[in-house]
Amino acid sequence: MAPPRPEEDPIPTLRFGVNYTPRRGWFHSWHDFDADHAREDLAQIAGLGLDHIRVFHLWPLLQPNRTFVRPAAVAQLAHLVDLAAEAGLDVMVDGIQGHLSSFDFYPEWTRSWHHRNVFTDPEAIEAQAQLLRTLAQALADRPNLIGLQLGNELNNLVEHNPVKVAEVDHYLDTLLAAAREGLRAGQLATHSAYDAAWYGDDHPFTPEASARKGDVTTVHPWVFSANCAGRYGPASPEVLHLAEYGTELAKAYADDPARPVWVQETGAPEPHIPAADAPRFARATVLNAAECEGLWGVTWWCSHDVDRSLADYPELEYTLGLFDATGRPKPIAEAFAETIAELRAKPVTPQPRPTALVLDCTPATRSVSGPGGAYFEEWMRLRKQGERPAVVLAQRVDDAGYLAARGIETTVQLP
Repeated sequence: MAPPRPEEDPIPTLRFGVNYTPRRGWFHSWHDFDADHAREDLAQIAGLGLDHIRVFHLWPLLQPNRTFVRPAAVAQLAHLVDLAAEAGLDVMVDGIQGHLSSFDFYPEWTRSWHHRNVFTDPEAIEAQAQLLRTLAQALADRPNLIGLQLGNELNNLVEHNPVKVAEVDHYLDTLLAAAREGLRAGQLATHSAYDAAWYGDDHPFTPEASARKGDVTTVHPWVFSANCAGRYGPASPEVLHLAEYGTELAKAYADDPARPVWVQETGAPEPHIPAADAPRFARATVLNAAECEGLWGVTWWCSHDVDRSLADYPELEYTLGLFDATGRPKPIAEAFAETIAELRAKPVTPQPRPTALVLDCTPATRSVSGPGGAYFEEWMRLRKQGERPAVVLAQRVDDAGYLAARGIETTVQLP
C-alpha cells in the first residue's frame, strides 16, 4: 500500500471537460475528417469554460490490418489534438474503439472468417499493443495531451469475446505497458469500463482491475445502469448522488488511499432524466462529486447530440449532448458551465469521511453494491440523513494503517 499523499502534494485542481462527439456525422466523421468543422465544435466547447476533451478515433480506420496502422488516420488524430490546443483544451485520447454509443467497431481481421478473441488471442493483443505504442509515440510531444486510455468501455465487448478474470488482467497489464512506452512523465495511461465492472455479478472486468491498474481510476456512473433513475426517480437523492457514490465505491477498491478517481462519463439521458430536470441533475452531480477527496475531475457525456438523420441509435443517444445537433447550447450546458465557474471561483474543500459503511461481497454478489442492492440502499439512506459515508471493504476493517490513511475512524456494518 502506498503511503498517504503528503499535505504539500495535494490532488491537482479539479478538471472539467466533455467527451467530444463531432456534431456533423458523429464518429463517422473520421471517414472524411474536416478540420474546420472540428475547430467550430471545439470553440463551442471551450466557450463553456471547459478545460479538456476526451476523443475517440475508430479502430477499423486506425488499424485495418493486424500489422498495419494507417499513418493518415494517426495524423488526423494528431491534427485534432493540435486543434484542441488552439482552443485552449487538453486532450485524453482513447485508443481502441471498440464500443461507442451502442455500436461496436471491429477491424475485419478480428471478424467472420478471421475471427479472433480480442482479449485472449496473443496476436490480437500484440496488434492492439502496437496501435497504442504508435499513438503514444505520435502524440506524446503535444503539451496538451493528458494521456492515453486503452479504449472506451472495453468490457462491452465481452459478450462476443468470452474472457476470464485472469485473462482480462493480462490483457490490461499488457496494453497499459504498451501505452506507457511512448508517453512522457506526467501523462496518464488509463483504462475504462462500464458499470458492470463495479456491480455486475461475476463480470470478468473487476472492481480491483479498475481501481488498481492504470494511473487513475475511471468511473462511468450512468443513471440507467441497474435502472437507477427508473427505480428511484430522476430527481431522487439516489440519482443526484450517484457519481459521488461511484467515486467513493471506487476508492474502497484501490490499494493506494490517495489514488485519484475520475468521473469520466456521466450524463442526462432522456427519458431517464427528462430535459426539464437535466440542469438540476448536472449541477447536483458535479457539486456532490466535488465533495469527494481525491477527485481528478468530471468529464460530461457528451458534447453534441447525435443528429436524428442518423438511424438506429437507442433513443437516449440522441439527447445526451450539451449542444443540440445544430450546435446550439442547451439549458444543461448553461447549468454545467455555471456550476464549474462557481467551483473555480470558490473551490470546494472536501471534508474527511470518518465513518465508513462496510462492503462485504464476493465476485458473485457484487450487485449488492449497485442500485437496488442492499448496500447501495443503505449508503444512500445514510446520505439522505445528512451523513457522508465512505466505503470500506470488509477485508480492510482491521487494517488500522489503511483506515488512518483514509481518515476513517468508525466502521458501520450493513444492518
